[in-house]
Amino acid sequence: MATRYDIISDTHGYLSPELLAELEGADVIVHAGDICSPSDYRTLSEIARVQLCLGNNDYAYDYGPAVKDRKVFVGSGLKWQVTHYRKRLNLTKSDIAIFGHTHTPVVERDEWTGVLVMNPGSPTYPRRSRPSMGRIVCEAGNILEAKIITLA
Repeated sequence: MATRYDIISDTHGYLSPELLAELEGADVIVHAGDICSPSDYRTLSEIARVQLCLGNNDYAYDYGPAVKDRKVFVGSGLKWQVTHYRKRLNLTKSDIAIFGHTHTPVVERDEWTGVLVMNPGSPTYPRRSRPSMGRIVCEAGNILEAKIITLA
């Protein structure tokens, strides 16, 4: 059975109605930092399981002891790594690598490791693009789809 991972970052304390509508039906929400709101964390947790790392604006907030500057987890038979900064990703230790911070969407395969690398952009404060998020669909160790979704 396929699993839908919705990827967001840099929400900075605001979850727009467009973003919340697009997240409905997600199996897992991956947030690459700068959520900046414990209440937004709770809201996302009511939609789906949340895998969250801290961003540079999150250190004043407490999301529990499991939320640190790097999140590593296994989902759909694939090893995921989530950090706020791209330079902190170790592409030799993951199948899927997610980062944020730049507010600019990127989805690509690393030419040396073959790892899927994604920055979902920002649904709140986009730079050089429209508000956006990412979506990755996986099943049994395979990535079926990886895309950026532009929000209204």
